Amino acid sequence: VQLVESGGGLVQPGGSLRLSCAASGFATDDYHIAWFRQAPGREREGISYLSMKRGDPTYADPVKGRFTISSDSARNMVYLQMNNLRPVDTAVYYCAARSREGLFAWRARDSYDYWGRGTQVTVSS
Repeated sequence: VQLVESGGGLVQPGGSLRLSCAASGFATDDYHIAWFRQAPGREREGISYLSMKRGDPTYADPVKGRFTISSDSARNMVYLQMNNLRPVDTAVYYCAARSREGLFAWRARDSYDYWGRGTQVTVSS
């Protein structure tokens, strides 16, 4: 099982980026996928979640209305469209996958079984 993030980079405030998460070794149809981010000196935080079976995109308050999670199950890809970026969005962004069913806290790190290595997003003028 492997998750590989891409699409990070340097962007000016107000700009946009689209992150991609390529999954291999499993069919994303059966999984829960989330995006987390970790800024320097801060805890890794869950910012968006998607059930590949049910959809149900969910967002943390700091990104609600600006970020959009989507997927392409045929290509085993998950995306995070980030608009109106702010300097506080600067972080390493990770995708994570969970195969287990049942109730879980989508923003908790230990809810997920697989992680990518992250992609850096820097928002600065």
